[in-house]
Amino acid sequence: MIARAGARSKGFRLSKKEIRLRALENQVKRLERRLVEWRKVSDRYGWLRLVLFGVGVAVGIGGFYLAGWWLCLTGVALMLVIFNVVAYFHRRVERGLTRHKIWLHLKSTQIARMKLDWEHIPGPTSLPTPPEHPFQTDLDLTGPRSIHQLLDTSTTRDGSLRLSEWLLNTSPDAARIAQRQTLVRELAPLAIFRDKLTLASTLAARDYSEQWEGQKLLAWLNRHPLRQSLGWPLLGLAVLSGLNIVLFTLNQFGISPVPGLILFTLPIYIILYVIMSRNIGGLFHEAFALRDGLRRLSAVLGFLESYRYGPHNNLKRLCEPVLDRQHRPSVQLRKVARVAASATLQRNQILWFLVNLVVPWDFYFAWRLEQYKAEVTARLPGWLEVWFELEALGSLANFSYLNPEYVFPEVQPENPAVFRAEGLGHPLISDQARVSNDFALEKPNEIIIITGSNMAGKSSFLRTLGVNLALAYAGGPVSATRLETGLFRLFSCIKVSDSVTDGYSYFYAEVRRLKALLVELERPDPRPLFFLIDEIFKGTNNRERLAGSRSYLRALAGRNCTGAVSTHDLDLVKLADELPQVKNYHFREDVQNGQMIFDYTLRPGPCPTTNALKIMRLEGLPVDEEWGSGGRGNSGLRTED
Repeated sequence: MIARAGARSKGFRLSKKEIRLRALENQVKRLERRLVEWRKVSDRYGWLRLVLFGVGVAVGIGGFYLAGWWLCLTGVALMLVIFNVVAYFHRRVERGLTRHKIWLHLKSTQIARMKLDWEHIPGPTSLPTPPEHPFQTDLDLTGPRSIHQLLDTSTTRDGSLRLSEWLLNTSPDAARIAQRQTLVRELAPLAIFRDKLTLASTLAARDYSEQWEGQKLLAWLNRHPLRQSLGWPLLGLAVLSGLNIVLFTLNQFGISPVPGLILFTLPIYIILYVIMSRNIGGLFHEAFALRDGLRRLSAVLGFLESYRYGPHNNLKRLCEPVLDRQHRPSVQLRKVARVAASATLQRNQILWFLVNLVVPWDFYFAWRLEQYKAEVTARLPGWLEVWFELEALGSLANFSYLNPEYVFPEVQPENPAVFRAEGLGHPLISDQARVSNDFALEKPNEIIIITGSNMAGKSSFLRTLGVNLALAYAGGPVSATRLETGLFRLFSCIKVSDSVTDGYSYFYAEVRRLKALLVELERPDPRPLFFLIDEIFKGTNNRERLAGSRSYLRALAGRNCTGAVSTHDLDLVKLADELPQVKNYHFREDVQNGQMIFDYTLRPGPCPTTNALKIMRLEGLPVDEEWGSGGRGNSGLRTED
């Protein structure tokens, strides 16, 4: 058997995270109790409406037989009024019930994120995979059970994409990182603001699980460009319409100066209307498509407009495009909603025909729609930019709020080669199992060779370095007690796999990946390359692996790069005697009472132990005594950490 050791024991004093977790669990319990009460109230209203309907039918029938139509209609009218009043309060209860359901889902999801309960964390957004990305796949930044899934609280696909772009950024910029850190720090304690923003967006959605796509709305506006000017046609039709109304009124009073003139003006109006109406085709569908597309945006921007920002100046500055008093989004979007409501007249073809026969109803609202579309098209990108930025920043802020012991890194662009970490751990490992390590690159262009037994933690440590750098450059907190870092170009070679479809082996895939690292190193860039290589050249035999590894690390030494390489080849550690840039670290294990014990603690120097044969023997596999007793090691036996 193999036991996992090293999880930190907890004292009697609760950590900040445990206190926050308990508070959330208590809040969930309260919400569940309230939901039970709200459901009971909703059920009572439902039964009451059913009873009122039956009573209304009985009153109508009874009144008709007892006193005729007048009592029947009076009774039915009274019951309709009572029914509608009850229905109004029932709808309010249903809205409250919906809010509580969404709020409960938000809080339950936060608990799941804190506990790494992947079954109850919303599934990952389907994201485009950049070809040959330097570190996306290796570091579990996107996809199922990834950093992105753990962080992402976005209700829009665009906000989710923006967060992934930050995590996968290959050109970190100190100014942008500092700006995001400032906003994330400000947003982190504003849990109610973030939750209400999510609540507003979710309430406006038809499907709570769907992610709204703002780019689709922009694309729709581009596919439906503004029509040619409708001003002059509308003016002409309005003049004819006014003339028809005046002539009709004068004819009714018998004072028309030219009786029968309306018989000429009205056909002219109708003919011109029919000819010009080709320019306003699809008014009904366009108005409703725009209104539906803006429904969710309207709810969110309305919340941002009315929020009291107080001392949160950075947040207020970010939201300035929404707070413009002269062009408030809520006003613009209400105008579009009014046009859509007016366009519903087309549903009643008879009434629609009669109204347009008198006044150019459709022309007027088509003209107004074009004006509103122009205003919305001009300002929509700025509004969307605010929302998508808030979505991505809110995800990082929520991550910081749920992990109060994580810290924001100190990014030092003036010292590009620095990397010093204290208490560095992997955020995808639970608090109970995570073991944190101190680690520093003491000099520029340093290469760290990490040796250790199977399953001792080498691969996980490489991912720990990369994941925390990605989080740091995204502007979020990191799993550490302190982290200082310069600006690096990150590149990894960890999860290499063969390809049956492309027809190349694991070893060839690894060679291609390591070649890509060298190509990236050749690219002119003042930022050093930070590389992470796991089990270098493990796809070939011992002799060629050692020769290839030595040559490759010699090629990296002295270049504009730094990083860590893990290996089982204990002979590779001798490079530290030849190259001043190379330094050795290791992980080790112990055997106690027939169990493998790992403490996952990084130590200086090469690894003094091996464990492949120990694992084989513990699991009952046959091992020859001449191998199992001693000194040949396990350099030829390889498994993933």
